[in-house]
Amino acid sequence: MKLVVVMFDTLNRQFLPPYGARDVHAPQFERLAKHAVTFDRSYGGSMPCMPTRREMHTGRLNFLHRGWGPLEPFDDSVPEMLGEHGVTTHLVTDHQHYWLDGGATYHPRFDTFEFFRGQEGDEWKGQVADPDLSGIRPFASNHALRRQDQVNRQHLRDEADHPQRRTFDAGLEFIETNANDDDWFLQIETFDPHEPFFSGERFHRLYDTAYEGPEYDWPDYAPRSESDEELAHLRARYSALLSMCDESLGRVLDAFDRHDLWRDTMLVVCTDHGLLLGEHDWLGKNVPPYYEETIHTPLFIWDPRSGVQGERRDALVQMIDLGPTMLEYFGVEPRADMQGVPLVDAIANDTEHRDGALFGIFGGHVNVTDGRYAYLRAPVQAGNAPLAEYTLMPTFMRGRMPAEVLREAELVEPLPFTKGMPVLRVPGYAYADPHAFGTMLFDLSTDPAQEHPLRDAELELRMARLMTRLMRAADAPPEQFDRLGLPAAGEVEARHLLVEAHWPQLMSARSGPIVADEFAGSCYSVNTPIAELLAHPPAKRVVRGVLGPMVDGPLPPEALELSLVQVANLAFGLVSRPALDEIAKGLTELDSEESAAG
Repeated sequence: MKLVVVMFDTLNRQFLPPYGARDVHAPQFERLAKHAVTFDRSYGGSMPCMPTRREMHTGRLNFLHRGWGPLEPFDDSVPEMLGEHGVTTHLVTDHQHYWLDGGATYHPRFDTFEFFRGQEGDEWKGQVADPDLSGIRPFASNHALRRQDQVNRQHLRDEADHPQRRTFDAGLEFIETNANDDDWFLQIETFDPHEPFFSGERFHRLYDTAYEGPEYDWPDYAPRSESDEELAHLRARYSALLSMCDESLGRVLDAFDRHDLWRDTMLVVCTDHGLLLGEHDWLGKNVPPYYEETIHTPLFIWDPRSGVQGERRDALVQMIDLGPTMLEYFGVEPRADMQGVPLVDAIANDTEHRDGALFGIFGGHVNVTDGRYAYLRAPVQAGNAPLAEYTLMPTFMRGRMPAEVLREAELVEPLPFTKGMPVLRVPGYAYADPHAFGTMLFDLSTDPAQEHPLRDAELELRMARLMTRLMRAADAPPEQFDRLGLPAAGEVEARHLLVEAHWPQLMSARSGPIVADEFAGSCYSVNTPIAELLAHPPAKRVVRGVLGPMVDGPLPPEALELSLVQVANLAFGLVSRPALDEIAKGLTELDSEESAAG
């Protein structure tokens, strides 16, 4: 038995022809759909990238206890388990996050692995002089990464050098070397079509939008402020990179044909999540709630044992099911901690094995779908508290947890899935305050674009009960129930419902981005970089008087480069419009006082 997993990053199902796209060139995905089973109700679980991969390894939800982090000492790992049972495991990838502090324990679980440099802001090529950024559309976030990306692109001028191309080259080399041997698992994983949407000119020509502005292939994660022309160009750049992914997928399908791997090799083609590209008037992910475009994922599986191909499946499935599916395929028993279920029967005959799918990001909305309705529950009140992470690997995405956080850590009793190990409980921080968006309820059958939220108390009660049951089954910590206003024990009742109470902020959250020009310029204003405001004690007092101890940190370097207006847009809910107005008034008065004083 053999297994090949082809994993893309940020693959939006609505851009794929098998899921209804009509203006994207992706014939190899259509070819794949004829060879495999296509799942119509596949959902991610924990967002974004590495939390999803933790679920793939462990078969457990991640986001209720932990944000972005490595595999923990108590975590099971499917590739490692397969290796222990005589299956040779190999990873080829250009996903640079594996090599950062927040992902450093994933790839060593494979027997062997290969990594190809240059994606996004991969800290790859060293250059002291700043690259030329003059031809790029202005941006608000990820300054250091964007600088590094432009340095890297100078070394990726030929298509053969592109990290995606080199990743698939290496995967195909593994197949060519081992096609006649048995008992192996290959994971071909590319960071594409994640932003920046960087591909070759021949793919760009597939989507000519006659755009003549500055290059724009990397959006801020923010409310939409682009013109129609800019947005069309951005979506064209995403489509072009997806077409490059499609061509790479075709090379794998060619190898299956060439070696007749369809006889004895399972093929899984999947992704971690999608992306908003103007839908709901947002770009990106992590800050807005997890709408269908981001969390309802494409999934294709060929299982040579059943031989079912060219059919669609309606069974509700999740990322946590993929690890147990791989174990079952090789005859390895799943561990007791795993929450996912093998998909062998869902593939063969559409057997339903779950009545709900729980998903979200640490500190964001907690969400549930039963396949028809989607319930996106925000914190019961502003402030998004209480919130805590549980870990024995105290790192964030790009570094170690700072001293300010770890000084507040405490060692607590083992959790049900930590195999008797006590864990650190540390203060939790989120990208934004999801309370500002409010709690939402949608009927996906009549409103698949989620444009018309429902006010239906009876339906909300049913979905809240489903959510609470799944949270309890996932061993959610008490803080999550408190934060969401749900009971950790006992029945969910009408008094726990939130849609009606949150309706005002749900409506106001749709008002669009805050524009910097609305605020008068002065020496110190809400358009001044935060680092400059905090470095001036009188200005810091004004800001702290409105925002409170949030100003005292720890603030990431990226945030210090932003203005308060930019933070209000990028980290929605942390700085409200009324707070901005109050700070702007205070800074204007301070400016007048200092000018009068000389």
